[in-house]
Amino acid sequence: MPTNEYLNRVYEDVKKRDAGQPEFLQAVREVFESLELIAVKHPEWEAGGLLERFVEPERVIVFRIPWVDDGGRVRVNRGYRVQFNSAIGPYKGGIRFHPSVNLSVIKFLGFEQILKNSLTTLPMGGGKGGSDFDPKGKSDAEVMRFCQSFMTELYRHIGQFTDTPAGDIGVGAREIGYMFGTYKKIVNRFDGGVLTGKSLAFGGSLARAQATGYGLCYFAKESLMLQRNESFDGKTVVISGSGNVAQYAAEKCALLGGKGVAMSDSAGFIYDPNGINLEVLMDIKQVRRERIKVYADEVPGSVYSEGCRNIWRVKCDIAMPCASQNEMDEADAGELIKNGCMAVFEGANMPLTPEAIDTVVGSGLLYSPGKASNAGGVATSGLEMTQNSMRLSWTFQEVDDKLHGIMQNIFRACYEASDACGKPGNLMVGANVAGFLKVADAMLAQGIV
Repeated sequence: MPTNEYLNRVYEDVKKRDAGQPEFLQAVREVFESLELIAVKHPEWEAGGLLERFVEPERVIVFRIPWVDDGGRVRVNRGYRVQFNSAIGPYKGGIRFHPSVNLSVIKFLGFEQILKNSLTTLPMGGGKGGSDFDPKGKSDAEVMRFCQSFMTELYRHIGQFTDTPAGDIGVGAREIGYMFGTYKKIVNRFDGGVLTGKSLAFGGSLARAQATGYGLCYFAKESLMLQRNESFDGKTVVISGSGNVAQYAAEKCALLGGKGVAMSDSAGFIYDPNGINLEVLMDIKQVRRERIKVYADEVPGSVYSEGCRNIWRVKCDIAMPCASQNEMDEADAGELIKNGCMAVFEGANMPLTPEAIDTVVGSGLLYSPGKASNAGGVATSGLEMTQNSMRLSWTFQEVDDKLHGIMQNIFRACYEASDACGKPGNLMVGANVAGFLKVADAMLAQGIV
């Protein structure tokens, strides 16, 4: 709980107004506790009502999404787009399709996105969207009809200089393609930069699919080297999730000399002491779209266990939570520490509870918040927008080199900010402070808007 009078007053007001939004309140509290270290040096924040404006989205859009399933039954889902902050650029953030989506989740994601995008140094504001639609078990035709209905409302609120969505959980190249096709038909323009994560056939960027997972490992590499004089060489790594982020984190981890031994989905996890066979895993997840337990049926020596939370009991040197928010609690963190884990690098958005973060940091493990270490995805979305505007395509290596440089700079910005705050090496403090200061300066310069 922030103790600074101004921060505490604003936080208490947020708690009253948004009492039913636990994920959003958690995100605000984490940021405010970091800002407490510097707030006394910035009386202009209170004079300009800066934090009151910072925690209130510029616009919240909620809409119904009617669609027809393969059986001819009319279904209705709820859609959201939170356009949180455009001080440093057009709103930018993904679209999530998952049953857990509600206003609190989308607001927390949009709030985190403001700071994440700021850290990339690219001109992108923060936003997020989604729906409680679950694409699992749906046919391609059902997913297409849903995406088309979703876009018939969303199109009026987005644009390459206004709001540029991308993918997230449940939204990959297939869904982005269906939404882009609908947008293009409605507006009668090929605005390539309006959506990122597109197929290479119509304006997507090489390395975009890999970007979040690769970027996570690039950030981790910097932290290991500069904070511990270590590397991925010979390290065992546990990676929760088995979606886009987790798959490519495992791939880059292996390329850097590490060995991913466990991955998960919402039902359970696999353990392969020989190292995850990524060719098999990607076929299961990207092509066949099956559950992860199939891996254990096809790869000798691997085992499947029910209960995705139990993945943190697997002995490892490095843990990379890449599934979803609050997936690791204090007890899970304790299991990692007991088994000799040296680092936790977040690949998902806010995957550790506040208690888990305190346990990890208090025990001296390396720790990075997702707003810093998973920023590679949105950074490469920004690079995709750049390529669309320039009407050209960079090679995979060109994009990957730019991504690597961005992640190195993000680590450096976080570390330097942590040092300036008197908390050297506390990358959560560093990420929150470094990301916020740029946005704060822009908001103050633009007046009370």
